[in-house]
Amino acid sequence: MVQENGNVPDSDIGFYSGLIESMFSLTQAIVMIFWGRAADLIGRKPVLVSSLFGVTFATALFGMAKSIPQMILFRCIAGVFAGTIVTIRTMIAEHSTPKTQARAFSWFAFTGNLGIFLGPLLGGALANPTRQYPGAFGSIEFFKKYPYSLSSLIIALIGATAAVCSLLFIEETLKKGPNSVSRDSEVALDAPVQSDLSTVQLLKAPGVCKVLYVFAHITILAFAYTAIIPVFWYTPVHLGGFSFTPFQISLMMGLNGAAQAAWLLLVFPPLHHRIGSNGVIRLCALAYPLFFLCCPLGNVLLRMDTEGSLKIFWVFMPVTLVLGSGFAMSFTAIQLAINDIAPSPKFLGTLNALALTGSSGLRAFCPALFTSLFALGTRTQLAGGYAIWIIMFLLGAALLISAKYLPEPEAHKEQDD
Repeated sequence: MVQENGNVPDSDIGFYSGLIESMFSLTQAIVMIFWGRAADLIGRKPVLVSSLFGVTFATALFGMAKSIPQMILFRCIAGVFAGTIVTIRTMIAEHSTPKTQARAFSWFAFTGNLGIFLGPLLGGALANPTRQYPGAFGSIEFFKKYPYSLSSLIIALIGATAAVCSLLFIEETLKKGPNSVSRDSEVALDAPVQSDLSTVQLLKAPGVCKVLYVFAHITILAFAYTAIIPVFWYTPVHLGGFSFTPFQISLMMGLNGAAQAAWLLLVFPPLHHRIGSNGVIRLCALAYPLFFLCCPLGNVLLRMDTEGSLKIFWVFMPVTLVLGSGFAMSFTAIQLAINDIAPSPKFLGTLNALALTGSSGLRAFCPALFTSLFALGTRTQLAGGYAIWIIMFLLGAALLISAKYLPEPEAHKEQDD
């Protein structure tokens, strides 16, 4: 779409694609806190419904963009309606108890990953239908003029069904009143609700900044690894990569997704029940540096290029990938830590908005930064082409240190009592 709308050379497609999504993330970062505040003031449901309708409208428009500036504009409009994710996370927290929140958020993470997996497949299958399906769409002039409109309209239709269902069937979870709490809250959130806090005052609340920092740290690791790994897999062995074909990369990404789902649905809830959010985060932090070291180790096996080393690689690499997918549990655990550290349920929306504001800002530059560092390392062959993994190892080790200072949530203390 970038190539057709901007008539740009192949070498610039990645830059403009990244620019469009970066502007979307930056817009999200700017407005997220306002949606969080609105959800705390007027209710979760109005924010969720209005945000879903806004995203639906912007998504429908995006498929009819005919220039790169229009693509940026429509994605920014979608970014303005950033109240969906912050609100739904807050509502799930308010529908949960300390006993059920781990399973609730494991399903939340699973369904989010499922959407990320199915969305591109659906969009790609419907893109340029006059070329892909000339028998069915070849005579429709609208799709000839707007070849990416069908993808956007179908995705917008899915968004519209979510908006209508939310309007008709979802219950408001913000309970108003000086002493009211979520109907399903059993502990921790029973504390007296404080008076209104400003954003600065909320950040100064006990433990909030520490948890938000760890959230940002985990987010950086996630964005960095997600951006690097496909390029690393594709990079030739002599430059430090695995020389995977696109088909092999697809298989590995599918294996990674399936393994993440298994960890989140089968392992995370009982593990969280046993050791709590902080325990899961610290366990993952302990394993992050070791996992990052496995990537250059795999390249060493390929560079040896013997029958034995290749057999070891094809056993070692998939097993490592499956085990490493367990780090997805840290993303869900830190979300629960954010919920636990909220001074009261009254501030869950704002607190989640603060976390997601940072996440959107990091998403705007982290992928470009780390892929650039990877490219620089392979081009210069610094540290044998392994410079990026040294950086990732150090970042993972730093998480191990910062995770030690996570405050113990009152919810778990009271539950233990």
